[in-house]
Amino acid sequence: MEIVKTSIPDVLIIKPQVFEDDRGYFFESYNKEKFLQNGLDQNFVQDNESKSVKGVLRGLHFQAPPFAQGKLVRVMKGAVLDVAVDIRKSSPTYGQWTSVVLTEENKWMYWVPPGFAHGFATLAHDTVFFYKCTNVYNKASEGSIRWNDPDLGIKWDIENPVLSQKDQAAPLFKDFESPF
Repeated sequence: MEIVKTSIPDVLIIKPQVFEDDRGYFFESYNKEKFLQNGLDQNFVQDNESKSVKGVLRGLHFQAPPFAQGKLVRVMKGAVLDVAVDIRKSSPTYGQWTSVVLTEENKWMYWVPPGFAHGFATLAHDTVFFYKCTNVYNKASEGSIRWNDPDLGIKWDIENPVLSQKDQAAPLFKDFESPF
């Protein structure tokens, strides 16, 4: 397993060791001991999965304390552009974002800690997205930021994404009050 720091040091790309042969492939998508050895001491309590057609954009979402969630995300089928935005007011990278392309071929994972808004845009049809969460979902604690906020300037490289009504109505970053 290789851990790669992003432009925001707390957000990590995790590249598993994949063993391939004529039968297919095998890799460990999670090993608590190996994560601990790499400084990732997390207790995952909920797994989520979504399936989306190409061109869907989900985000930018977060859970506020006391239900803040860290997420270990990966693509099981298809591909996404995955984005994390630092919403921790006291952080030197507050309001900055980082991204990675996750695919079924590269099998990379992305660690998005609590205190970040998270979103992804699907780059392939029938993309299956999987994430392990460090806290349970709580509807009263959910929050969002507008995906195309001009102050954030995220480069989604997607025109006319398919969005939920909730994501279309999310507040702009300048109107957003961070709970972190």
